Amino acid sequence: MTELQENAKVALVLGATGGIGGAVARGLIARGWTVRALNRNAGKAAQTAPAFGWRQGDAMNPSDVLAAADGVGLIVHAVNPAGYRNWGTLVLPMLDNTIAAAKANGARILLPGTIYNFGRDAFPVLTEEAPQNPDTDKGLIRKEMELRLKAASEAGVGVIIVRAGDFFGPGAANNWFSQGLVKPGKPLTAISYPGRKGVAHQWAYLPDVAETMMRLVERADSLPRFAVYHMRGFLDRNGMEMVEAIRRVVGKPKLSVRAFPWWLIGLASPFVPLFAELRKMRYLWREPLRMSNERLLDVLGEEPHTPIDQAVGTTLRGLGCCGGMVVAAKR
Repeated sequence: MTELQENAKVALVLGATGGIGGAVARGLIARGWTVRALNRNAGKAAQTAPAFGWRQGDAMNPSDVLAAADGVGLIVHAVNPAGYRNWGTLVLPMLDNTIAAAKANGARILLPGTIYNFGRDAFPVLTEEAPQNPDTDKGLIRKEMELRLKAASEAGVGVIIVRAGDFFGPGAANNWFSQGLVKPGKPLTAISYPGRKGVAHQWAYLPDVAETMMRLVERADSLPRFAVYHMRGFLDRNGMEMVEAIRRVVGKPKLSVRAFPWWLIGLASPFVPLFAELRKMRYLWREPLRMSNERLLDVLGEEPHTPIDQAVGTTLRGLGCCGGMVVAAKR
């Protein structure tokens, strides 16, 4: 929306307790938006984020979503099943509820996208129009989400999708950085790396993703009704640049790097849903990948980008990995 009317600056955020949902919600408030947030325990959620207008309800309940979305101009769909559980039965119904609420209120939908809906045939340079032939069940669901949003756009609903690489950042819990490279809440004595040296990997700093989304929302009236953009984020060109950033930030240039225990993930995956999903995503660490952001640059002129050492330092502090040792140097 190039020039938003004040009464249109009301947003409903689904998934506001999560990393990206919370970051977008806080950013919208800073820009003068009124933010509502839906939660099954609104009272508890309000204790941690009192600035949001919490509504009691469940994203799986169509009437709850419809009531919370009454009069909003934007719905941020950032809700996901906890711990990768029950994706097959929960993800699409929740999205359908968002689409129905957007249609009823003339609201735009903003979706944090991923690269999971792409398979190896779209690598190594991933563009917005690359074929979507996912290798995993989760990828198939992500593909179907975008197909449903595309159909909604053809029925008059504005849609913005921002796809990015692996998230890291403050408040981002279920991701490769916090579950693979380091151990939250513990001193950093070694780095576990899932990929191969020499294989490029695509990362995205969560605050930069949120800022990109909000800048696009501000320009939404000039965008296509179904608008999809890729972020370049932080491209680890050789599989060691993220490792080196962590070493610099903690002041340990010789901090050891261990191979990620894929064998253990394989053994535990039948019993731990998160591990099962991580194992399926192994191809993202074995195949080089970079995302082209040319379309995004055409719209914004630049991509929000926090210097990598600053981003890593903020992330490690938020995870409680090294406390006072972290020096968030700008680089």
